[in-house]
Amino acid sequence: MNFEFSEEQQMLRDQARNYLSQHCPTTLVRRVLNNRETHDADLYKGIAEMGWTATTIPEEYGGLGMSSLELVVIAEELGRACAPVPFSSTVYLAAEAIMALGTEAQKEAWLPKFADGSAIGCFAMGEAGGAVTPDQMSTTMADGVLNGTKVPVADGGIADVAIVVCASDKGDGATLALVDLSQDCIDKDNVQMIDFSRGHAELKFNGACAEVLGEEGAGWAAVESLMNTAAVLFAWEQIGIADRALEQAREYALGRFAFGRSIASYQAIKHKLAKMYVKNTLARSNAYYGAWALNAGASDLSVAAATTRVAAIQASLFAAEENIQTHGGMGFTWEFDCQFYYRRAKLLSLAVGSEKQWQSRLVDGLAATA
Repeated sequence: MNFEFSEEQQMLRDQARNYLSQHCPTTLVRRVLNNRETHDADLYKGIAEMGWTATTIPEEYGGLGMSSLELVVIAEELGRACAPVPFSSTVYLAAEAIMALGTEAQKEAWLPKFADGSAIGCFAMGEAGGAVTPDQMSTTMADGVLNGTKVPVADGGIADVAIVVCASDKGDGATLALVDLSQDCIDKDNVQMIDFSRGHAELKFNGACAEVLGEEGAGWAAVESLMNTAAVLFAWEQIGIADRALEQAREYALGRFAFGRSIASYQAIKHKLAKMYVKNTLARSNAYYGAWALNAGASDLSVAAATTRVAAIQASLFAAEENIQTHGGMGFTWEFDCQFYYRRAKLLSLAVGSEKQWQSRLVDGLAATA
């Protein structure tokens, strides 16, 4: 069985890698990080012009109508580049939620804007530390009026629209709300995370007007489904991070000499690189499973997503940490680029739930099929 991407998808990968190598060098990432910018607007505009934001959006809403497989190819390259753009918030979460649950009017209002890059979306779920559950949330919506606080919200400070998870006394205990963030009754405060090149915010809703997305009282089931999709896509970003961290460690080891020989010739460094390679390869094989399940709408998507997510978290964190160690005393300094992959790996390891939470989902999914 061939698990590789098609020739067309490989061409898309090459196109994405070439574009990002030219327009998203590490100097750009460093500038955004140093200046604490929320994102690079020019880069995101260029990505939208390339059609990446429109990848899976149906053609009737201005999209390209392509499959999830094309999207995971793009996700991997964005991860490799540590691209400082609101792509995941808009494409993996906001657009996916509206495509799956939105009314015709909601789709017509937002999907074309997501597709051409003129609007940015975000997904607001967390309120406090730990796992998010319906009974833990205090944000509520009644008669189209939303009140509560969400933090941290990736790209919340620059988003035009938010998908907000609210507590509900009906159904499964949650409802999704679609909120235009241009309202004066919404406060946005920047929140600093470990990766300064990705903006986060605290959103305070003080009687904001909102629309129900999907069915009232069916929000938690929708969240679970959306998290499975996002888990696979984020995992491919993490694989891109892991592979680039390995490449950077290898390049440095080959070029760094100690006692008259390349440090890549020393057993300790060889072991580090070999372990990184093994973890990356395992994560990629699991990610193929996740990509297939997502694209096919397979019944075991929840298990595939959890498997993919856990392996990708482990690989990206390990590779980012070992890259720093391979660089030795200079690796953890501000001047070296190792920090970009470490920061992004740490950030994404919690983006849609921690490794522990996804391990629990994996165990529950396997038990249900036993």
